[in-house]
Amino acid sequence: MTWLQVDGASVELPAGSSLLDAARATGADLPSLCHDARLRPAGSCRTCLVRADGRTVAACVTPVTPGLTVDTTDEDIRNLRRDAIALIASELPPHALSDSAHSELAEACRNSGIPADAAAGYPTRGRDESHPYVHLDRDLCIACGRCVRMCADVQGTFALTLAGRGADTVVAPGTGGPWAASDCVSCGGCVDTCPTGALTQPGPGQGLTSRQAPTDRVRTTCGYCGVGCALDVVVREDRVAAVLPARDGPVNRGHACVKGRFAYGYLSSAERLTEPLVREGGELRPATWDEAVTRVADGLRAALRDGGPAAVAAISSARATNEENYLVQKFLRTVIGTNNVDNCSRLCHAPSAAGLTASFGHAGGTDPFDDVETADCLLVVGANPVEAHPVVGARLLQRALAGASLIVADPRAVGLARHADVHLRPRPGTNVALFHGLAHVLVDEGMTDPDFLHDRATGLDELVDLLGDHPPERVAGITGVPADDIRRAARLYGRAERPAVLYGLGVTEHLHGTDGVRTLANLPILRGAVGGTGRGFGISPLRGQNNVQGASDMGALPDLLPGYGRVTDPEARARAETVWGRPIPEQPGMRIPEMFAAAREGRLRALWIIGEDVCATDPDSRRVAEALDACPLVVVNELFLGETAHHADVVLPVASWLEKDGTFVNFDRRFQRVRPAVSPPGTARSDFEVVHAVAGALGADLGCSTPATALAECGRVAPRFAGLSHQRLDREGAVPWPCPAPDRPGESTLYVDEFATPDGRAHLSAAPYLPPGEEPDQDYPLVLVTGRRWAHYNSGSMTRRGGNLLLDAFDHLDLHPEDAARFGLRDGTPVTVESRHGRARLVARVGTELAPGQVFCAFHFPASGVNSLTSQHADAVTSCPEYKVTAVRLRPTASDG
Repeated sequence: MTWLQVDGASVELPAGSSLLDAARATGADLPSLCHDARLRPAGSCRTCLVRADGRTVAACVTPVTPGLTVDTTDEDIRNLRRDAIALIASELPPHALSDSAHSELAEACRNSGIPADAAAGYPTRGRDESHPYVHLDRDLCIACGRCVRMCADVQGTFALTLAGRGADTVVAPGTGGPWAASDCVSCGGCVDTCPTGALTQPGPGQGLTSRQAPTDRVRTTCGYCGVGCALDVVVREDRVAAVLPARDGPVNRGHACVKGRFAYGYLSSAERLTEPLVREGGELRPATWDEAVTRVADGLRAALRDGGPAAVAAISSARATNEENYLVQKFLRTVIGTNNVDNCSRLCHAPSAAGLTASFGHAGGTDPFDDVETADCLLVVGANPVEAHPVVGARLLQRALAGASLIVADPRAVGLARHADVHLRPRPGTNVALFHGLAHVLVDEGMTDPDFLHDRATGLDELVDLLGDHPPERVAGITGVPADDIRRAARLYGRAERPAVLYGLGVTEHLHGTDGVRTLANLPILRGAVGGTGRGFGISPLRGQNNVQGASDMGALPDLLPGYGRVTDPEARARAETVWGRPIPEQPGMRIPEMFAAAREGRLRALWIIGEDVCATDPDSRRVAEALDACPLVVVNELFLGETAHHADVVLPVASWLEKDGTFVNFDRRFQRVRPAVSPPGTARSDFEVVHAVAGALGADLGCSTPATALAECGRVAPRFAGLSHQRLDREGAVPWPCPAPDRPGESTLYVDEFATPDGRAHLSAAPYLPPGEEPDQDYPLVLVTGRRWAHYNSGSMTRRGGNLLLDAFDHLDLHPEDAARFGLRDGTPVTVESRHGRARLVARVGTELAPGQVFCAFHFPASGVNSLTSQHADAVTSCPEYKVTAVRLRPTASDG
C-alpha cells in the first residue's frame, strides 16, 4: 500500500494505482474524457491535470508514489483543465452541449462553467444509423479512442479503429463500410464508454450509460446464458428504457453481450401471451385464469384417477428462478405424489452433474471463474464461449492475450480457436479417446503430481493400464488429431503452474457424455490442479442457460431432491419429509425422454411443461409432437405461442426474467438476485404464482408464499443452501454454494480439505472409448453438429422478436468448400438437410471453419426443422441427447419435387 496526500487529505492506495484513483478516493471529481477504469490509461485528453509535488501531470497515467503531495484545487490547474475541456468542445456542433445532452463531456462543461455555446463547430461528417443497436454521430467523435480500446481490451473483437488524420480523425469499423456490416458483435461496450454521445443506443435509452446513476433502475441478473451478468434495468413508465451492464457486477464487471444488453424487445412484442388459452373443439380460445386453472386441476385429478401419481409429470425450466423450480418439484412430490419431474439440464449438462459428482462429489464447477485471471494455461474444450458465453469468452481471450497459453479442442475453427497456441480438431464423438491421449502424455512424460495422486485420488492404477493403449499415434487414428498436436497440448497443460479447464456442450451432448466429463476431469486430477492446492483452476462447465445450474440445485430432477440428496436415500428423504410434512416416493421418477415415451404408450396422462418449447428444442421433434398429441392433458407455461403450445390443452401466460422475483445460480455456483423491473403484460403471472394457483385448486397449500420464504425453506431441506437468503444476497450481491450457515461465506473453491465423494478422494475414470451412436455412411456421408450462434438464444423465442433478427435473420448450414462442390451447393443457396430421422431447410454458408465431412447449424429458428434431424441416441448414464453427432446428407432445396 502507498500513502500520499491529496488536497490535504491522507490517502492509502494499492501499489499500481494512479493519481486519478487517489483523487477520486478523496471525492474529487476530476474529468477524464479519454479514461475508463476498465481500460488501459491513455493520457491523451489532458482534462485530468493535477499538481504533483509542483509538477503538472495527467492524473490518469501518473502512478502514486509514497509521500507524494497532490493538489487538484489550485486555481491555475483548474483553469488548465477548463481550457482543455473547452478546446475539445469548441470543435463540436452545438447539440454536443445542449440541455438534452447527458454525456461526460456535457457534464464536465457544466461543472467547469463552460457555456453551451462553446460548442461552435459545424456538422460535416454525417451519421451511421445502419445498426439496430449502435448509432454513430461522427461530428461528436473526439478521437479519444475509448471505444476502440473497449472493443480490443474488454470485448476482444477488435472491430473498431480510428480513421482519418488530424481533426478529421473519427471512429470507424475496421472493415470499412457501414457499422451493420462490420465485425461488431453488439456488446454495447463502445456505447457505454463513449464520453461525448458520438455512439448511442437508439430509442428511449439513448444517452444512458452505466456511468450514470438514474434512480429509476433495477439491479437484476441476466436471464440468457449461464454467465450470470449483473444488469441495471432503466425503467420509464413501466417500460424498459435500457439495460446496462453493472460496473460492479461480480462476473461481468461492467461488460455485457448483445442478448443481455439489447435483446429485450420481446417484452412488448404483439405476440406476447397476455391471457390464458384453453382448447375447445380442437382450437385454443381465450379463457379466464379461474377457468384455465380449473381445467388444469380437473385434468390432474382425472390423470390421478386413471393412472395414479405415476401418470403425471412436469418439465421444469432453466429459465425459471430457483424458487420456481423448488416449488414445481415440491408440488409434484407432495401434492401429486410422484418424482416425475425433470428440467432441461437433461438436454445439455446432465452429464456434467453426473460426471463431476462421480469425480469430485459435487455437481458443479470446482473453482470460481475469477481464478481464471491467474491461470497460465487455458484448456477450452467443446465450447465456443466467444459466441455462446460472450462475457466469459472475452475474459478468456484477454487472459490468453496477456500471455496464458491457450489450447482449444473443438471441431470448428471459430472463436477462441483462432487465437489458440494449439487447436485440436477431433472428429465429433471421439472426446474420450482424445482425453485419454492427453492423459497418456501426462503420465508417460512425468507431468503428474505423485503426492496428490497418492494422498487425495484413487483409480490411478486402472487408468494407467488403460492409458497404455492410448498413445498419441493410436489416438490420432481415432480422433483425426495429429499425434504431435496431442503431445504439444499435453505439454502446455502439464508444464503450466496454474492450468484451467473449461468445457461446454461439445463434451456433454454425446452418447458417452458422462464418460467425456469424467475423462476430461482426469487431467486436473493427474496434475493436482484441483482441490485448493494452488496449482490450478480445476474444471468448470460453461452452462448454456441462465439457471441450468439452479434448476438442478433445487431438485427439479427425477432422482434427486434439493441439494442433490437422492430420493433413494432414507436420510435425505426424511429431512425433506420433516420440512414438507408429507411422504416422498422412494423410487426415482421419469426423465424427459421417458416421459415422452410413456405418453406415446398411454401411461402418462398429464404433462406440465414450464418454460420449454420442447417441440423446437428436443431431439427427434416429430416424435415429441406425437407424445404431446397422445397425452390427455398438456399444460404449457409460456411467453409466446410456440411450437409446443400448439399441442397444448391449456396455455398459461407467464412472466419473463425481467418481470419476476427470485434468484438464479450461474455457471460457477453463485446465487444472485433476480428482481422485477416491469410488470408482465395483461394478466400474465409468474410461474411461482401459477404453481400456487394450481395447488390451491387441488386443495393443497404449498406454504412458502413468497420467493424469499421458498429459498429459506429450501435451505432447511438442503443444508448446503442453509446460509442463503434474499436478504443476504441483497447485501452481498453474489454468494456461492455450498453455504451452510448465514454467518459463513460460501465456498467458491471446493474440496480444500477433502473431496465430497464417499471416501473423500477424487476419482479417476478409466472409461473406455466407445464410438458415437451414429456414424456417416454411404447414404448419409456427413456429420452434423448443432450449437449456438452469437445473436440468438436457444429456440429464439426472445431474440427473434427484436433487433437481433436484423443481425442474424435466418439459420445457415456451415460447410467446407469440398462438400459444397460435392453436393452442388454455392454460398447463399437454399439447402435441404436430411437424416435418418427428419429433414430441415437451411441456407448454405461455405467456409473453412469446418473440416471436410462435417457441417454445422444452430437451432434458433424452429421453422427450419433442425431438431427433426437429431436422433434419439442419448448418454447412457443421464439420457442427455447426442446433439453433436448426426449423420446427414445434403441436396439443393430447388431440386425438391
